[in-house]
Amino acid sequence: MAPKSLHILLASLSLLVVALAPISAASRGHIVGGWQPIANPKAPEIVKIAKFSVSEHNKQKNTSLVLVSVVKGESQVVAGINYRLVISAKDASASAAAPKAYSAVVYSKAAPRSLHLTSFEKIKG
Repeated sequence: MAPKSLHILLASLSLLVVALAPISAASRGHIVGGWQPIANPKAPEIVKIAKFSVSEHNKQKNTSLVLVSVVKGESQVVAGINYRLVISAKDASASAAAPKAYSAVVYSKAAPRSLHLTSFEKIKG
């Protein structure tokens, strides 16, 4: 009877650890599934994702935007990573065009490595 009780105790403790993991993450300032600020929006990987978002938008909408910079961003861990970026881009077809702000959401899947543009919108204002 003692081994069966030990198994039940270990199983109960395992369930408790799994149940408390999100609470523990939240107490450290991380919300499971929540958006987290990107510390360095100028990092090469983030710029690459921003360039991808502009390129895909250009293909989908037949435009000629060019990335100027990544202003800021957030990431969200899901079954991959969602990137929500605020970017500055300008119209390459208009020589004196001033850069405008856009919001882009890109989903990145690890295996096989792929990127998917979820949304791309001009920020009003």
